[in-house]
Amino acid sequence: MTERKDLPPAAQRALAEAEERRRNAAPLDLPTELGGRDGPEPVRYGDYERKGLAVDF
Repeated sequence: MTERKDLPPAAQRALAEAEERRRNAAPLDLPTELGGRDGPEPVRYGDYERKGLAVDF
């Protein structure tokens, strides 16, 4: 982690703890999606298009 001298000690400690949790987290074991959409993941762009209608969420 890059040491951030401009942050208070409590914030630096919180960032270090969060990095440690991410490092120790088990990888997700998600099942393969069957019958999903082709192309890029719709939530990546913040909207979802179905039959020409775009829905923002």
